[in-house]
Amino acid sequence: MRLYTGTGDDGTTGLFGGARVAKDHPRVVAYGQADGLCSFLGFAAVACEDGDSQAVLRKLQQLVFRLGADLATPPDTGHEAKVQRMDDCDVAGIEADINAIDGDNDEQRSFVLPGGCELAARLHLARDASRRCERAMVTLAAAESGGVSEPALKWINRCSDLLYAMARAANRVAGVPDEPWPGS
Repeated sequence: MRLYTGTGDDGTTGLFGGARVAKDHPRVVAYGQADGLCSFLGFAAVACEDGDSQAVLRKLQQLVFRLGADLATPPDTGHEAKVQRMDDCDVAGIEADINAIDGDNDEQRSFVLPGGCELAARLHLARDASRRCERAMVTLAAAESGGVSEPALKWINRCSDLLYAMARAANRVAGVPDEPWPGS
């Protein structure tokens, strides 16, 4: 099977369900941002020296890939049974991860500048990618009624919180203090 099909040469792409839309359609932008987030999570995972953090990032990659499939499948296309939508259990799971990871971090007293050790810097890049994905999802939700589920929006919002907690934890473990923003 060839990698290229040529069907998108006209600036359109196919959604799961068969409809063709412009490559800058809000739905395509949203799942494209999810794809970018998945790449940044992989970029962070290769810098992990402990298996626990790497496992969390690999689990996030799986969930983000699922989120992308969710976003690529418009509701009422007849293909809903083939896609596992994000749900409240996913939100509860990521909240548990946040609580577990952030529990050993110092209390937040100011805004923190992104950076520190290499892993923390990579996690901050992934956090930024999750915020871009969230903004694209909000745009899609405004453009299409029912275009993004409430659990998916909650989950992506928590994703950036988890990555922030992980970045602070990475700095703590590496013995690198977070750099507070002087304006806070």
